[in-house]
Amino acid sequence: MIRIGVVGASGWADGSHLPALAALGEFEVTAVATTNQASADRAAAAHGVRHAFADAGELAAHPDVDLVVVSVKASGHAAVIRAALKAGKHIVSEWPLGVDADEARELTEAATAAAVVHAVVLQGHHSPSARFAADLLAEGRIGTLESIALVADGAPWGGSRIWPNLVFGLDPSEGTNILTIMAGHFLAALERVAGPLAEVSARLPRTHDRVLVDGTERTAPNATPSHVLLHGLLTNGATASVAVHGGNGPAQGGFFLKLVGSDGTLTATPAQPGTFIHWGDWDIKIGDEVLAVPDTYSTVPACVRSGPPAHIAALYQEVAQAIAEARQPHPSFETALRHHRLLAAIERSAADGVARGIS
Repeated sequence: MIRIGVVGASGWADGSHLPALAALGEFEVTAVATTNQASADRAAAAHGVRHAFADAGELAAHPDVDLVVVSVKASGHAAVIRAALKAGKHIVSEWPLGVDADEARELTEAATAAAVVHAVVLQGHHSPSARFAADLLAEGRIGTLESIALVADGAPWGGSRIWPNLVFGLDPSEGTNILTIMAGHFLAALERVAGPLAEVSARLPRTHDRVLVDGTERTAPNATPSHVLLHGLLTNGATASVAVHGGNGPAQGGFFLKLVGSDGTLTATPAQPGTFIHWGDWDIKIGDEVLAVPDTYSTVPACVRSGPPAHIAALYQEVAQAIAEARQPHPSFETALRHHRLLAAIERSAADGVARGIS
C-alpha cells in the first residue's frame, strides 16, 4: 500500500486526484494539506483522511506519507517539491512542473539526485482516445503522417474578462496562462498521438492589456498572451499547425484535430461538446469511418468518472507499477522538462520571429 499526502486538497485535487485515488486499491490517502488548518480539517473529514496540515513541509515529513501530491498553484510547486525531496518522498506534481523551463530543470535535477519516483500530470498521455489514435498511426492506418492541424479553444484564458480566481495568472511569473496551461496540455496530447515537435515558429498575440474581472467593475493589468499560434516540424518530418484561441468561456467548440497521411486522414473532435483535448473522450474518424475506442484502452475501475479523474487514475496506476519495478513512470519530471523547453522555444520564436529548435 502506497500512502499518499495531498497538498492542495481543497482545490483541483478535490474533484480529480482524490476521487481517482479512492478507486485504486494500491493507494491510501493518509494526509491532506491546504493553506489553513480549518480548510485542511474539512478536507480530511470529507475524504476520511487521518492527518490534516496547514504546512506542506509537515505533511511531507510525516512518517505515514510515502508519496506527496503537489496540486497547488504553479508558483507554489517548487517549495512543495523541495520539501518532499528533502523528506525522501516520491512525488506526483500537477502540470506545469515549475513557472518556467529554468525552474523545471532545477526541480528535475534535484528529483534525479534524490533517487525518488517522480511523475507529472499531463493528462493527454493517459487519454484512451489519444493512445488509440497513436496506435492507429503506428499501424499505418493513414499511411505516412504528413501534416497535422489542431484548432482548440483556450477559454477561460485570453479573453476580455477573467474569473476572479484566475486573476493571478495575468502575471507571467505565476506560470499559469493560456500558453502554459492550455497550449501546454494540448501540445502534450498532440505529441502523444503524433510524436515530438522538433522545431517551432510561433506568435503569441496579446489582444487585451487590461481585462475585466468577471462579476465586478474593476479591471486588472494583463501581461500574458491572448492566443497561441504556431507552425512546426515534427521529428518524423510531418508539419504541424496549431491555433489555441483565447476567450471568455465557457469553451464552445472544444477542439478539432486533423492528421493527414499519405493514404488517408484521421480527424478527432470532442465526444462531449466543448471539452478540452486532454480532458474528455474523442470522436475519431478515418475518412467517413467512425472508429470507437476499444474498451481495452481504459485501465481504471468503471466507478471513476470519465475525463480528468480517469486519466489521473491511469497515471497513478503507472506510478504504482513504476515504484514496484524501481523505475521512473511516464510522464516523469524529465517529460515535463521537455515540454517546458518546447514552451520556451515558442516564447523565444514569438519574441524574435525566428524558428526555434526544441533543446
